[in-house]
Amino acid sequence: MNKLKDGWFSEVSDLWPGQCMSLEIEQVLHKEKSDFQDIMILKSKSFGTVLVLDGVIQCTERDEFAYQEMIANLPLNSHPCPKKVLVIGGGDGGVLREIVKHPDVETVDLCEIDKKVIELSQKYLPQLACGFSSPKCKIHYGDGFKFMENHKNEFDVIITDSSDPIGPASSLFEKSYYELMKNALKPNGIICNQGESMWLHLDLIKSMKNFCHQIYPVVEYCYTTIPTYPSGQIGFLICSTNPESNLKEPVREFSAEEVKKLGLRYYNSDIHRASFVLPEFVRQALSQ
Repeated sequence: MNKLKDGWFSEVSDLWPGQCMSLEIEQVLHKEKSDFQDIMILKSKSFGTVLVLDGVIQCTERDEFAYQEMIANLPLNSHPCPKKVLVIGGGDGGVLREIVKHPDVETVDLCEIDKKVIELSQKYLPQLACGFSSPKCKIHYGDGFKFMENHKNEFDVIITDSSDPIGPASSLFEKSYYELMKNALKPNGIICNQGESMWLHLDLIKSMKNFCHQIYPVVEYCYTTIPTYPSGQIGFLICSTNPESNLKEPVREFSAEEVKKLGLRYYNSDIHRASFVLPEFVRQALSQ
């Protein structure tokens, strides 16, 4: 359900029954139904501009970096030489912004099914969408499944920046998708996918981690904290085709000077390691 009432947006969804995040809204900047989903751009009182897809908050100006920096740099800094990167989804441009800044990355292909998300992000969220202007980037409009079927053994790192497992993103949480990603990777490649919340979707995370172990020799769940995502936390499933990979230890460590030069506000090498340290209830559930 879409909930705009009395100057407040409330994120009501069956994915988190009995709870919701609410933001006081100053203005509805844009609202339309694309060929794939409902899109709203809101101006909130305390979190700046907000992108909402199918009634679910995707990003806000205030806290987006906590997600974008982590989903990008966790896999990039776990790979010894991430020259060629593929992004599935990520139409707001935030993940792309972080990837093109990385000194080892030479080319990034971004495949987004909904052209409207990119267009509206460029208009209303330019601080996220700035990566689209990078000469490293090439945009493809279409289905990520079909794209990877036609690009096998091409990428060092694949990052899936998807919305929740409803609507156009539901297929991105299935075993067949993870198999496609593996086939699109070069030897010793790494994937990193939006992996849902430990507080809300532990059964789904466990199921996904289990089938990933059938495909990849190294599979880990890690997470970041972000106020406007359900329960204030979102995870990542990160997998490597190299059985010798230790994803918990960054291959490349950014110095304090590099962190400052890259404009990082959340990610650093210490938080890379810390993101894999799970609460005991999660550790136990995922080790069964």
